[in-house]
Amino acid sequence: MAERTMEEIHSTCDLACEILQKTNDGNDLDPLDLKLLEHAVNGFLNTEGIAYLKELHEKVTSDKYKKPFFHGIEHLTIDPVGYVLWKGHIVEHYELSYAYTKDTKDSAIELARRCKILESKGIEPTVYSAIWRWEDGDNISQSGKIEGIVA
Repeated sequence: MAERTMEEIHSTCDLACEILQKTNDGNDLDPLDLKLLEHAVNGFLNTEGIAYLKELHEKVTSDKYKKPFFHGIEHLTIDPVGYVLWKGHIVEHYELSYAYTKDTKDSAIELARRCKILESKGIEPTVYSAIWRWEDGDNISQSGKIEGIVA
């Protein structure tokens, strides 16, 4: 890999800073995109990484950036600290070092299934309804209470 000039490093840092400014200090970015910015400011990007950074910059500055779905599952996203959201509501949390593994993808698929069931019953998916009190969705009433458990 060829050494990058100071001008190239400053250029990537400028792009990263602009992206951060347009994305609520990175809070509106996918964690993998935020990691890209970290590598950019530390000078760790190769040619392919710089090309992706420029593409990300173009999307963000033209308001065409859309946070990708977590593991490609529609309506699931993950924030930079590991909170998983279903249509903007927190439904789970993963450590980022674990969030992108196959096991997590399998559990995210199950989580989305649960959220869909809850919504079909008129219940807002939350950590409480989708994880802590989940009992296959059959005993959840329209009120959101767990029948036979909560008065």
